[in-house]
Amino acid sequence: MTVSLRVARLLGQRQALLRSNIPLRAAYQFSRPLASPRAFCTTSSRYETPDVFPSLREGPAANFLSTFQQTTKIPQTLTEKIVQRYAVGVADGKVLRSGDYVTLQPHKCMTHDNSWPVALKFMSIGATKVHNPKQIVMTLDHDVQNKTQKNLKKYDQIEEFAKNQGVVFYPAGRGIGHQIMVEEGYAWPGTLAVASDSHSNMYGGIGCLGTPVVRTDAASIWATGKTWWQIPPVAKVNLTGVMPEGVTGKDVIVALAGLFNKDEVLNHAIEFTGSDATLRSIPVDDRLTIANMTTEWGALTGLFPIDSVLHGWLRMKATDAAMYGSEIKDHHQQQFLHERIDKLFSATGIVGQQTGHIFQPALAADKGAVYAKELFLDLSTLSPYVSGPNSVKVATPLADLQTQDIQINKAYLVSCTNSRASDLAAAAKVFRDAATKNNDQIPKIPEHVNFYIAAASLPEQRVAEDQGDWQVLLAAGAQPLPSGCGPCIGLGTGLLEPGEVGISASNRNFKGRMGSPDAKAYLASPEVVAASALLGKISGPGRYETPAGYTGVQCGEGDGIIEEERMMTIEDMLEKAIKQADAMIESVEGAVAEKQSISPPSEPKNAESLTEILPGFPERISGEIIFCDADNINTDGIYPGKYTYQDDVSREKMAEVCMENYDPDFGTKAKAGDILVSGFNFGCGSSREQAATAILAKGIPLVVAGSFGNIFSRNSINNALMGVEVPKLANRLREAFSSPTPSPSQRDMQEPSQNRESLDSPPPAAVAQPAQAKQLTRRTGWMLEWDVRRSTVSVQEGPSGAKWNVKVGELPPNVQEIIALGGLESWVRKEIGGTL
Repeated sequence: MTVSLRVARLLGQRQALLRSNIPLRAAYQFSRPLASPRAFCTTSSRYETPDVFPSLREGPAANFLSTFQQTTKIPQTLTEKIVQRYAVGVADGKVLRSGDYVTLQPHKCMTHDNSWPVALKFMSIGATKVHNPKQIVMTLDHDVQNKTQKNLKKYDQIEEFAKNQGVVFYPAGRGIGHQIMVEEGYAWPGTLAVASDSHSNMYGGIGCLGTPVVRTDAASIWATGKTWWQIPPVAKVNLTGVMPEGVTGKDVIVALAGLFNKDEVLNHAIEFTGSDATLRSIPVDDRLTIANMTTEWGALTGLFPIDSVLHGWLRMKATDAAMYGSEIKDHHQQQFLHERIDKLFSATGIVGQQTGHIFQPALAADKGAVYAKELFLDLSTLSPYVSGPNSVKVATPLADLQTQDIQINKAYLVSCTNSRASDLAAAAKVFRDAATKNNDQIPKIPEHVNFYIAAASLPEQRVAEDQGDWQVLLAAGAQPLPSGCGPCIGLGTGLLEPGEVGISASNRNFKGRMGSPDAKAYLASPEVVAASALLGKISGPGRYETPAGYTGVQCGEGDGIIEEERMMTIEDMLEKAIKQADAMIESVEGAVAEKQSISPPSEPKNAESLTEILPGFPERISGEIIFCDADNINTDGIYPGKYTYQDDVSREKMAEVCMENYDPDFGTKAKAGDILVSGFNFGCGSSREQAATAILAKGIPLVVAGSFGNIFSRNSINNALMGVEVPKLANRLREAFSSPTPSPSQRDMQEPSQNRESLDSPPPAAVAQPAQAKQLTRRTGWMLEWDVRRSTVSVQEGPSGAKWNVKVGELPPNVQEIIALGGLESWVRKEIGGTL
């Protein structure tokens, strides 16, 4: 049997491991350089094409022989590959990986009701003309029921701005922006699209890398076509089995968010994988639902592969556009073209007995790509799930809730998550099935229940009307709302009143999100929402049957594939062996590290990877550590909400109230030049930029945390505040000054007050302080120095304490430039030739 070149190379990279006379750690160090070509070499490559008959250089053997001349390529995840396509200014030959900062030129950028605030920021920067009008999409979808003069004026301003700039515009009532992005083909497989809204993750359902940006980023893209991004760690979520009858995509994501509810994927990019059989069982509409709610799970993206299911969906859309078109889908025919789809797939030359020609995607994750973590969920063991009340981290099997006789007051089939035509059809089927037991009459919902419906877009509503599903729901007593976000974000008709219970097919059920904070909100599939509306209590349509011998949901870490069922190629087996070897090496290295002092020997200088420092940018930043000993310090704790919408707050006042809601004594303890250090998920919550600018106003140049909330990270760099993640430091400070075992728990999350202007922002987690913590804010006497060039942080634990250092993420020149110029707005001014 012939072993492929890739196998040979993998073996070659590990050949030092086979030398028994070399210590394990040394052998591992020896193995890595062998994968790279030597700088000076006079001998022929060992992998050059072997001497063969000329005839073998043609025909089927040619492709195999050509692999001997291929250079070794660093495997990439699908996320990394897409970012590589849309990153600009990347050095030749550099392969982008998780953790890299890049300058992004996204394929599309969507803004919604916040288009006018973005436009004001755009104009305040000095920009007058959108860099690339074809890159921008504007929609009106959030507050479409609001007919006040103020809101209508804002809508008119947005429409007029779009018209003057030549930007595509969709008016109120046309649909929710994310749905428009998908159905009109702006979000396209293999591309990268951003939106000033947290649910842009939804585009991942069709293989488009979608991620949210804040308003300053959007203004930067309008003005220059570019913004910055740090590639997140990528988590692989392997789906196995096939969903049973009665289980939907909504159940999948509700279960994932509830079963993995310890922030396992917080600020990660997610890639969903699975066997062909599993993925064929998940239609595109279900994928869109799952990807949409990866936001609530804590992720920055949720990406499905470009596969045969997507191929069929795209062909259907292109055929529909060519044959029928629509006066509503005004850009539909321009996007869904068979010629464009052909570029996404290539024919394998194999013809399936039932499927016809078999195609493979032109873009997919590489074998051997490195993932930060791997989780699995066996779909065949899943049952209908319900989220809540008031938290996506609480997910309960429907069967358990049905026994509790939970009466409801309101039901909602709205939002970009689950109000497409297929969802409306699933809900209508509940009433049609009930009609068979009601003399073929559509039954009415109880008088004490209000059932609200709004299609994800006008075209989706038209499809539902053509199929009769919309009429069935109206006949049952459902109240129609305009296509838009509405109750999902707590705007318009049908909000939850104090003491009420609601169940919704939307994506977010934080306390107070859909109305009163004294109400209870649950999330479920369209079928369960419809059945609950019909019966007046949380119920299902009865389609799911528990299998005999059922033992519960199977999920956990790893890929979830039983070894006996795993079909492995030689390469797969070799990769498994290599992973096992790497794990063994890491365990040995870890054991050695535990025996080392806190001051490990520094690496040889010739082994250092140095970061280029721009002229004038500080090479080192140092100061005394002031420690805020808590996790989940949210943006309201950093900068009080009562000041957020006051435009006349002075810099001195911002410094005075900085961290006031977290600790009123912070202002008297912290000094200019201090290094602020905190726990994990620092800066979670709303998107207020003052959380960063208030810290700068206090004279603090650097924030160090175990981890940051993503929106705070973006706002920090956008406003020239530097931040570094050093989990070891947060834990070490706690060892020295508080409980050795910090509490991982988080309390129920609440919507911050006066947060209506940040409709796309998730609410903060409640502050979780370690048990027995002595002080909220502490001057430690420890000194910290960040060496930007060497990407290291050094800590001196007091005058006579230990000194140690740790490697941290790189701050590359493109981000240095933004900070040095005073933030993203100043960078944009420079790019467009304005005055700084």
